[in-house]
Amino acid sequence: MTTATQSTETARTTVTVKCTGHVRTAVGEPEFSYAFEGDTLGEFLDDFFESYDVEEMLVAETEEEASTDGWADPPEELPGTWEKNPEGEQTRTYARVAVNGKFNEHLDGFDTELDDGDRVALIYPFIFCC
Repeated sequence: MTTATQSTETARTTVTVKCTGHVRTAVGEPEFSYAFEGDTLGEFLDDFFESYDVEEMLVAETEEEASTDGWADPPEELPGTWEKNPEGEQTRTYARVAVNGKFNEHLDGFDTELDDGDRVALIYPFIFCC
């Protein structure tokens, strides 16, 4: 294989997918290996959503879908550093995507690089209210 051929091929990455709550119900399995072309979380999600119809329960299209009114007013100045992913790269209220145990917004969002063997958790818990 020549160097020119190698550079035009897209890397293939295999990760362990862990699903909880509603995602687990929709996908049908709690954990499995998944291979995709590319090496970022965004490429994984695009490929995964083509195979499993769970994008709508995980990814927020607007800021409104990514936020919820809390039960308490937040302080005027929040402690620490608070950053959100750009609109369109946020998860829905209560949903989360984690890589190796860290929420994607604490990494590089959908640009987070993935390596073979990484764990990607797709989290959308069952929420009950009394």
